Amino acid sequence: MIALLPLSGESSIEIGEHTTRTWLGMTFNIDTIISTLVAGAVVLLMGFAVRRVVTRKTEDHVPTKLQLIWEAVVGQVNKQVEENLGRIHPFVAPLAISLFFFILICNWLELLPTELNHDLHLLPAPTADTNLTYALAAVTMVSVWVYGIRQKGARGYFKHFLEPFPVLLPLNILEELVKPITLALRLFGNIFAGGIMLALIGLIPIAALWIPNLLWKSFDAAIGVIQAFIFALLAVLYFAMAGAGHDDHGEAEETA
Repeated sequence: MIALLPLSGESSIEIGEHTTRTWLGMTFNIDTIISTLVAGAVVLLMGFAVRRVVTRKTEDHVPTKLQLIWEAVVGQVNKQVEENLGRIHPFVAPLAISLFFFILICNWLELLPTELNHDLHLLPAPTADTNLTYALAAVTMVSVWVYGIRQKGARGYFKHFLEPFPVLLPLNILEELVKPITLALRLFGNIFAGGIMLALIGLIPIAALWIPNLLWKSFDAAIGVIQAFIFALLAVLYFAMAGAGHDDHGEAEETA
């Protein structure tokens, strides 16, 4: 938790605190859970809306803005997947696209004016909570490991930890375990820092508040896009690293 003192010095704004409930000895951040559900619902509604438009496409159909945005993201992600994996994988591409849109909506929730007071934020960015970023990173990395084992087989996948020299086994294992941590903390740090900046801007006298608030929210919106894209891109790169050599080996056999 971080306490920020306002210009008047009479009160403080606390950042990093959550509305919590305890159940069976476990503590749940209720605001993070609600924001996560809202973000997930928004992504699903976007997907269903685009699907409805696409399935009703006619010759004189004019694509909606939502459809154009969705198709642009899907096209870019498919391009990255094809360049790194050699083909558009039926699991990796949808996962990366889902991660991008979900993280983007989570990041942008922070920009909505949902603060009732300094102590209650109805929809904070759930990606500013390590509980969500660690969960996203864990799901991503477990999927990567399963993908690597399915592509190479258990023996072939775990063999790469001994490369290029068996003495590097501890370092290779440590590197693999650090990946989800860095993946989670990179996203958390950037979004949490954005929340701090918005709180600091809120300390400015109300007469001059709208100018820095507008500028920072515009910048923060761009950061939200970049961080969502980086997370999705790193996920694709990790999948490519996990399956490295498998497709090349298959192509060599077909050529022979």
